[in-house]
Order: sequence, then C-alpha cells, then structure tokens
Amino acid sequence: MTRKRIWQIVGITAVTLLLVGCTTTTQTGAESLDLTSPEAVATSLRGVLANFLLFLPRMLAAMVLFVITLYVAAWISKLAKRILERRRTDPGVTLLLYHVTRWTIVILGTITALRQVNFEVTTFLAGLGILGFTVGFALQDISQNVIAGFLLLIQKPFELGDLIQIDDYTGTVLSVDLRSTELRTRDSHNVLIPNAYVFTKPIINYSRQARWRISLPIGVAYNSDLELVQRVTLQTVQTLPDVLDDPAPMLYFHTFNDFSIDFTLYFWIDGRITNPFTATHPVIIAIQKAYAQANIEIPYPIQTEIQVEGSR
Repeated sequence: MTRKRIWQIVGITAVTLLLVGCTTTTQTGAESLDLTSPEAVATSLRGVLANFLLFLPRMLAAMVLFVITLYVAAWISKLAKRILERRRTDPGVTLLLYHVTRWTIVILGTITALRQVNFEVTTFLAGLGILGFTVGFALQDISQNVIAGFLLLIQKPFELGDLIQIDDYTGTVLSVDLRSTELRTRDSHNVLIPNAYVFTKPIINYSRQARWRISLPIGVAYNSDLELVQRVTLQTVQTLPDVLDDPAPMLYFHTFNDFSIDFTLYFWIDGRITNPFTATHPVIIAIQKAYAQANIEIPYPIQTEIQVEGSR
C-alpha cells in the first residue's frame, strides 16, 4: 500500500471521526438548550466546545491506532506470504491467506479504533450482519462460487499445470481463484468454469499418475496366424521409444466379428513425457508397416450393390 493511499484513508477516517464527535457533542449540548436565553446558548456552546476538546485526544488516539493497524496488517501479511512462498505452497492458497490475514488485522484494528471514540460497534456489526445476510441471499450463486473456490484451494484436488477433466471439459489448469477455474483445452480455448460447478462434479486428474495405460482395438482377417499377429504386434510396440518396458505391452483376443477377429492392445506410457491423447499415433503407423511386411491383413467391410431391373 502506497503512502498516498494511506494518507487518503487517514483523511477519510479523520473526517468520519470528526463527524461522529461533532454529532455526539452537539447532541449532548442540545439536550436542554433554551434558544430564547442568550446565557443558555453561550453555556451550551461552551459545553459543546469542552466536550469536543475532550473528544479530540480520543480521536487522535483512534487515528494513530488505525494507521498503525494498516502498517502492521501490511507487514504481517507480506511476512506470511514470503513464508508460504519459501515452503512452495500453492500460489492460490498463498494469495488467499495473504488477503485473509491482511483484512482480518485491518477489521480488528478498525473496531478497536472506533471503540476509542465510544462508537456503537455492537449495533454497527449487527447492521453489517443483516446487510451481509441480505446481500449473500441476493448473490447466492456468487457466494457459492466463492465458498467452493475457498474449499478447492484448501483441498487442492489439482494444481496449476495439471491436466484434468471436469465433465465434458478437458484441459490444463491455468488459474484457480475464488470465483472460477480457468482451463486451456486441447484446441487452445480458454474455459472459465464456475467453482461451484467444479466442486460438485467428478474430477479426473491425469497428472497425478505418471504412468498411463493406453488401449488400442485392432482387427485382423480370419485367415491370419494369430500367434504371428501376437508376436509381430508386441515386438513392434516394444521397439517404440515412448512405450514403457515395465509394465510390458500385452494383447488379448476377445471377439469373432463379422469381418475380423478382434483384439485389444494395451501398452503404458509416461504421461509427463508423452501426450496421452496422441500416444496411439506412432503405434498405429508402426503396426501398419509391420503388418504389411508380415502379410497380415486388416480387413474392412465389403458392401455388395445389387441392382434389380424391373420388367415392363
């Protein structure tokens, strides 16, 4: 907080306290004022001046206390932020705790300063409570997003840079604030998802596990040597650099289809190095070349067109 900003706040606070003091002293002096008597008016004015002079030290003390509160809040919040950054705490949690610490100290210091000038803090807080309840009810959706954002920052189901899926949205986490979560999808679109929606939907975090199992369905012709198919497929996949040796690739034949015998190939990759969504691309190319060299046929449905000529 800059010094200019602090002096602006101090000036507003001083004017507010002066208005409170003038109102209090005027009410005190006007309780039994007789405007028809000059002596009564003079006596009342002297009383107002005396009360104001008595109020002035309390006002100065309140202002000093308020300014000290601003400096203490800024210092402690920055200290807490540096400590959290050294411990490599999530940036979202760090920012949240920074603001919570700062405003908690400011609010407590403001209440203490107001008590120095005999301000009715209890009534004021009760009014703020009613106002807060009304605003919260009117802005229910926003309140839900803020609460959900706070819980997401505490629970940390994902971190910045993680690849996650929320319902129909899949992408990399760019930011998490108190209102929404921002994702960068695979087609380079930025999506802002309300935190209340994120908190109530299943979340798949693909970045939590390094190893991914990829499945690839394949079909071969009925006249194929299935043992040869198994051997060629596994040897081809094991030579690819992106495929992990442990666990080893495997395949299982499972279906006699109309035109092919179908099986599913399973292999594992390191998701931190290889993109899981494009991992099948080099595998398909390598298998197609290996099958062509080994004369293994991958069939496709054949459609026969029959034309019937009508008689005249």
